[in-house]
Amino acid sequence: MTVLRSAIDDRSSDFAANKAAMLSKLEEISAEQAKAIAGGGPKYTQRHRSRGKLLVRERIELLLDPGSPFLELSPLAAWGTEFAVGGSVVTGIGVVEGTECMISASDPTVRGGTSNPWTVRKTFRAHDIAVANRLPLISLIESGGADLPTQKEIFIPGGRTFRDLTRLSAARIPTITLVFGNSTAGGAYVPGMSDHVVMIRERSKVFLGGPPLVKMATGEESDDESLGGAEMHARQSGLADYLAADEPDAIRIGRRIVARLNWRKQGPPPGLVPSPPIHEEEQLLGIVPPDLRFPFDPHEVIGRVVDGSDFDEFKPAYGTSLVTGWASVHGYPVGILANARGVLFSAESQKAAQFIQLANQVDTPLIFLHNTTGYMVGARYEQAGIIKHGAMMINAVSNSAVPHISILLGASYGAGHYGMCGRAYDPRFLFAWPSAKSAVMGPAQLAGVLSIVSRAAAAAAGRPFDEEADATMKVMVESQIEAESLPMFLSGRIYDDGIIDPRDTRTVLGLCLSVIHGSPVQGARGGYGVFRM
Repeated sequence: MTVLRSAIDDRSSDFAANKAAMLSKLEEISAEQAKAIAGGGPKYTQRHRSRGKLLVRERIELLLDPGSPFLELSPLAAWGTEFAVGGSVVTGIGVVEGTECMISASDPTVRGGTSNPWTVRKTFRAHDIAVANRLPLISLIESGGADLPTQKEIFIPGGRTFRDLTRLSAARIPTITLVFGNSTAGGAYVPGMSDHVVMIRERSKVFLGGPPLVKMATGEESDDESLGGAEMHARQSGLADYLAADEPDAIRIGRRIVARLNWRKQGPPPGLVPSPPIHEEEQLLGIVPPDLRFPFDPHEVIGRVVDGSDFDEFKPAYGTSLVTGWASVHGYPVGILANARGVLFSAESQKAAQFIQLANQVDTPLIFLHNTTGYMVGARYEQAGIIKHGAMMINAVSNSAVPHISILLGASYGAGHYGMCGRAYDPRFLFAWPSAKSAVMGPAQLAGVLSIVSRAAAAAAGRPFDEEADATMKVMVESQIEAESLPMFLSGRIYDDGIIDPRDTRTVLGLCLSVIHGSPVQGARGGYGVFRM
């Protein structure tokens, strides 16, 4: 056993300060997540209940196996925009009849469940995860279609929703739709393109155009039931495969559909017997300092996440700003890359490239723990080949075929974000701690660069440099970049899959690793491209 030792003193003033800062950030994030849970607010929630309907999260809870977890995704979508936090849809992964499924459920208390630009982006992310991990997709629909005032941002990209449904089906990944109310206009194609459809008597309404539109287009008089009611679709059009008596009955039928899928994972089961870390997960709250200019030891994080705190480090004496090594999480073997002192040098880049290749040779998923300011700059490092060595690491990440999971613990700046498998490099999942920040560079550095460029331009033009305006610019730019690099801003734009409590890291990783093994886990078989040596 190579059990990691801990140097954490949870009675120290530094630990207490770090923990207090983390708990404060968690409280702030919880307040924003509560807005998503509240949906459209008391007025619309009460109106929904008065119609005898369940709220969106109540529907999900009934659908899931009792006592099983639900990994909600992108809960802060649309944060900081004109739209409601959550994007009027709930997405996440849960267990239904013993099968892990992707669930996408419209929230009818938010503008009638209509889709805004963030609804669409959040749904696309859920579809991407379902495809990559072979997750049956269950859609819980009650939506008035597109949010018409923003149709210019929805109509053209929104067609991908229907393409995704048909491609999932073509890939033999089941798609199931339960219709709880309206599913109109373009939304009618969601059940129309799903493998299995459940509608509710006197509740479900599915039509391309409602009675007013039909009247305008054709002059025909019609009503909701004859045009798109559940009874009609079950008995005449054939769009409904099952006719439910009420919402609980629809959910019961949906569960039975999943039970009959005969669904099997294509990846290997956990190969090891899991054991909890020997160090306390509660201590994860006090590891990361609020000022990310101060480094922290990622071994302290690893030792509180992996099975038995057991970690076999790879090249521990070489490229020491990057920790690499082997462990297991909930019985699943993993390789881990974790930034130790922020900057990535040539040695770290080469070490990472080799380690990623080794993981691909033995079909082992990779976990990236971010706290990097990027690749080292300066004449000495440029002359030593930092560009080609950084490119080597990015090449290895780009062409690695084993599943990747990224967690942003602290800073994730510049090309270091790319080398550590940021969003653009398609990790299966990417989560952030409340302490995380991500941008092209740190706020002070970015403002300083702009100041230097402005000063040089003034000198070249032979005009005096305005020091007062420069100071004002620096304050404004630093404030803007700081705000735009914080996790709630990035999560609101769906650049991550959610902000997690550090204490939940091991649980979230375990859930993700289980999901990942729904599809085959296989490393790259050549095809890395040209490494510049």
